[in-house]
Amino acid sequence: MKKRSVEQAFSEAAPDYDAWVKQALPAYDELYSVAVEIVPFAHDRPLEIADLGAGSGLFTRHVQTAYPKARFTLVDASPNMLDLARKRFEQRTESFTFVEQRLEDFAETERFDVVISSLAIHHLENAAKRSLFKQIFVALRPGGVFINVDQIKGRPPFDQLYWETWLDKVRAAGASEAKIQTSINRRREFDRDASLSDQLRWLQEAGFAADCIYKHYFVAVFLAL
Repeated sequence: MKKRSVEQAFSEAAPDYDAWVKQALPAYDELYSVAVEIVPFAHDRPLEIADLGAGSGLFTRHVQTAYPKARFTLVDASPNMLDLARKRFEQRTESFTFVEQRLEDFAETERFDVVISSLAIHHLENAAKRSLFKQIFVALRPGGVFINVDQIKGRPPFDQLYWETWLDKVRAAGASEAKIQTSINRRREFDRDASLSDQLRWLQEAGFAADCIYKHYFVAVFLAL
């Protein structure tokens, strides 16, 4: 049987994705609140912002609420996810561009003030993560920033703590065992998590000054300047 791609998996998951993310991220509100508040620009600036692995546009929605004059380029390899994003922002089409593209193929030069990403880059192999960080550095205008909300790999014994805590919290949030198992299967098939220290080092190698601004178990908010 031919192995399905990440794009196929998330196209299949698209109809229920938003509801699942909010249930599967116990610190959802805090993670995205922090991610938005660290954007270091005035809220009335007409920023150029790229969302890589944008999915249905959840992260973009949070940023767009705070930066209503910004223009957004949403990049994702799943056409079904991009269709959800188009529908989400159909009242503001003049401010949005949608690009069907794999993260590995992202290539721009000094075009954006801000690059954001959420729960996407951890699907890449480590070499591809490092290459993408370098390309993001090139894609930012002088003074630009990269903000990434993403999974991190826990090293023993913390990996077990992360895993058990996640299971307890999503069950307490009302997730069905079927939904949990589907998520586990998808994680086993596609997740390529890297440690916090490795990701910070790769960002610095790409040219950034970088730090983890917020962390909730296995999910971190990275800021790279």
